[in-house]
Amino acid sequence: MKIQEIQDILKGRMLCGDDQMDAVIVAGGAADLMDDVLAAAAKGCALLTGVTTDHVIRTAKIVGVGAIVIVRGKNPPTEFVEMAKSFEIPLMVTDYSLFVACGRLYMNGIRGLDGSW
Repeated sequence: MKIQEIQDILKGRMLCGDDQMDAVIVAGGAADLMDDVLAAAAKGCALLTGVTTDHVIRTAKIVGVGAIVIVRGKNPPTEFVEMAKSFEIPLMVTDYSLFVACGRLYMNGIRGLDGSW
């Protein structure tokens, strides 16, 4: 699924990465603990989270996350957005909760990182 499709499904607002809307996301995962992301995320996946600290961006870069989706309409700090830009990681915000955002993506074909895809 392309980032553009994820944006449409989640009614998301892009904060950076508008030039990567055709990039393909292979799966999705949700976590607020970055240790969980390090343990389970896959290169090219979408990371859905409610956390807006630089630790999220650094973890996403290490893992090779294809896009980050911030849930619950949170407005991340400018430094967070700038770091995502510098690492060339697409970043969007959705007003949906973490649970609903994951469900909407799953219903539209994104599978999780637990081997079910």
